[in-house]
Amino acid sequence: MAFVEKQFPADAPIAEKALGWVDSRFPLTKLWNDQWGQYYAPKNFNWWYIFGSLAMLVLVLQIVTGIFLTMHYKPDANLAFGSVEYIMREVPWGWLVRYMHSTGASAFFIIVYLHMTRALMYGSYRKPRELIWLFGFAIFLCLMAEAFFGYLLPWGQMSYWGAQVIVNLFGAIPLIGPDLSLWIRGDYVVSDATLNRFFAFHVIAIPLVLLGLVAAHLIALHEVGSSNPDGIEVKENLGPDGHPLDSIPSHPYYSVHDIFGVSLFLIVFSAVVFFAPEMGGYFLEYNNFLPADSLTTPLHIAPTWYFTPFYSVLRATTADFMYVLMVAVAAYVVFVWLKSSLPSKVKAAIAAGALVAIVGMLPSVLDAKFWGVVLFGGSVVILAFLPWLDHSKAKSIRYRPDWHKVVYALFGIAFLALGYLGTQPPTDGRTLVAQICTLFYFSFFLLMPWWSAMGTFKTVPSRVTFHPH
Repeated sequence: MAFVEKQFPADAPIAEKALGWVDSRFPLTKLWNDQWGQYYAPKNFNWWYIFGSLAMLVLVLQIVTGIFLTMHYKPDANLAFGSVEYIMREVPWGWLVRYMHSTGASAFFIIVYLHMTRALMYGSYRKPRELIWLFGFAIFLCLMAEAFFGYLLPWGQMSYWGAQVIVNLFGAIPLIGPDLSLWIRGDYVVSDATLNRFFAFHVIAIPLVLLGLVAAHLIALHEVGSSNPDGIEVKENLGPDGHPLDSIPSHPYYSVHDIFGVSLFLIVFSAVVFFAPEMGGYFLEYNNFLPADSLTTPLHIAPTWYFTPFYSVLRATTADFMYVLMVAVAAYVVFVWLKSSLPSKVKAAIAAGALVAIVGMLPSVLDAKFWGVVLFGGSVVILAFLPWLDHSKAKSIRYRPDWHKVVYALFGIAFLALGYLGTQPPTDGRTLVAQICTLFYFSFFLLMPWWSAMGTFKTVPSRVTFHPH
């Protein structure tokens, strides 16, 4: 096709001519219209739908502040802690950039957890949005890896010992565990080699993968369209212009919506950065203001708060708890065999796998530490299977039985309880509560194919419910 330069009147504004010149060579306007300007979204969005835009904002904030921090940071075990102190004390506005980055990390996870909560409530992971959910889950894994690698970089006491504990967890894997831990550390202990490779992953490798996944997440979203609080597919009701009757252009309607949400977020974010950047030791642990010392172990080693729900699952898996898990696995297999419509061969395979797992849980075969790592990983990975576990007749919680809301509320309480318990020193009572919450956490997902389809569902309307205001 021959190249055609768009023509403009002689008195056309310079900006219009410049944009036309670019559009003739790069589809800038088309990209804007496809991805936002003329992207039609359901008109009944509520405040739960602000967190996707906030996540994008914080991602940009983290990248920009991270670039400025790397200008002065030294990835060297002898210089790392001092370089962070230099940033805080000597670099003009360095303290602000560092606090924005550290607060941004916690803000990122708060926003992502709320974003996932919205998906859970309104069934945003259901057909045809399974791939969107999987891309989102991959983004969540990348964020966890990014936060873990970045946690070591200040080279403080909690950074050092937290990394030591987490890396040593891989040593519980049979056969390959010790070699895997050695490969991750690059040395027999957390050292300068570990710091260098963690820095490379935190600054280059993971952000590149993260940006690619975010792009894939958005492309998949705009291909099938956004969900809505009613869980109705708006594309099933098209107007004469070919656009859904219950949708409106994202710009300017949701641009204003997002700008308002961003303004509120920045007010809260600024208040934390300027007045409580440590957030009582949850955002920045007090032990991390001490340089790393391999000869002095902190009294209580715990990861940052956004890892603690899954860390609690790991810590709750004690030797005594293994017997409870054996009974739970056996009971689940019996339940599946009696209640599931799966083919007999599949049921037999599940029973055989469960038998192997139960034998492996015996103290003389595999210790509780290994199974703690398995449950730790399983508590994260199980989220990826949510689209295939939920068999509810209605996507949105609005039209599900009222007792479903109670189940979701109990799940949220269990998750928050695990998060809190992970920040506290273990006691017998706290361990017991964590074990109960762990059983409920896994039961929520593993029993979802049955409980999500039970009860009396409300009638789902054919059009979205919208009340202008």
